[in-house]
Amino acid sequence: MPRADFDPSRASALGHAWLAEGARLVIVPVVLFGSGFFTADFLVSGQYTWPRSSRIVGLTLTILVLSYEFVYKEQRARHTGRAGDRPLRALLYSCAIPYLVGALALLGLARLAS
Repeated sequence: MPRADFDPSRASALGHAWLAEGARLVIVPVVLFGSGFFTADFLVSGQYTWPRSSRIVGLTLTILVLSYEFVYKEQRARHTGRAGDRPLRALLYSCAIPYLVGALALLGLARLAS
């Protein structure tokens, strides 16, 4: 690309969009899957000690912030001109479904073990 045609703001926006979509489609679902797995482990185990409970509260707050900041706000900012529920659908597909699949995976493994 000739130097005169290079636009740094466009390149930066393209890199930001790529990173945001990568986080929404790869990083966030993997983190939420693991969080659902560990939360279900805590609930099924019956060992409700203060250290384990505080870890689950911290994990829950972390995934709420992650979901809001990196999925909901990002989708809302990128699609401002469009009416609809795109940010909520992104939360469902990137956050809620992987979380539930992680919890169900633990329940399935627990059922196989017993």
